[in-house]
Amino acid sequence: MSFLMTLLWVVLTALAALALGWLFRAVLVVVTPANMARELRKAPLTASFGMLVILFYILVAVLAPLIAPFAESEVVGRQYLPWDGTHLLGTDNLGRDMLTRMIYGARNTVGIAFATTALAFFAGSILGLLAAVVGGWLDQFLSRVVDILMAIPSLIFSLLLLTIFGTSVVSLILVIATIDATRVFRLARSVAQGIVVMDYIEAAKLRGEGLWHLITREVLPNAMAPLVAEFGLRFCFVFLAISALSFLGLGIQPPTADWGSMVRENATLITFGDITPLLPAGAIALLTVAVNFVVDWQLHRASGLKE
Repeated sequence: MSFLMTLLWVVLTALAALALGWLFRAVLVVVTPANMARELRKAPLTASFGMLVILFYILVAVLAPLIAPFAESEVVGRQYLPWDGTHLLGTDNLGRDMLTRMIYGARNTVGIAFATTALAFFAGSILGLLAAVVGGWLDQFLSRVVDILMAIPSLIFSLLLLTIFGTSVVSLILVIATIDATRVFRLARSVAQGIVVMDYIEAAKLRGEGLWHLITREVLPNAMAPLVAEFGLRFCFVFLAISALSFLGLGIQPPTADWGSMVRENATLITFGDITPLLPAGAIALLTVAVNFVVDWQLHRASGLKE
């Protein structure tokens, strides 16, 4: 009986998610311009639900000081208070309001992950396109450096670098961005190598166009679709990496609210049947799934495949 009830709840949750996705898509079709509305009508319900979840996370992150009931690090009661009207999700191991920490965790975890992904994407894509367009010794040098960095397991490499350079937010962003830029480099270089042999690139070179023009006006626009999809996937990997490092104690440091460290700090509640530590883990999983839904849709659009 318990299995059937669990299955029923899973089915109802999936149906509710699809209904929300359909409603959100309908609203977007009404409020967006005609050309964008045509594309949104073709979007699957999973992608619409993913966009809704992403929008919700963005609003929570931006409006955190306004919607959080308490200050981020304020001790408001005893340790591990149960859920009640004052503390909707109870309190953590230090007596801080869990709902407040969840809200500020959206700002800190997602914001830092986005900044890290943007830095990794910018550095990796520029260097990858440069290596493909210039070729020769520069391509060989950058490729061998990237091969060396990718040969080291990313989690172990991150732990080593953070142990050396410290666990500040700046160090965390730079270390994760450096490691993930190697993956972006490989993709950008691979895509650009298929573009630089095209006739219009040769024509641009014969016109005397400079290197920057070739990269930004000729190669980048034609490589944009896979790179945009890679940005979404890379954000998921960075987001999970930061959460994993925080869970291990080398990510975002206390008293800053972070979903990974919140799981570690309150893990003891699981032994008493309390699901509170699973809430930040669920928040991480939900955003990861939502981003993947949208990325899958964008990849399908970029591929030109029809249903």
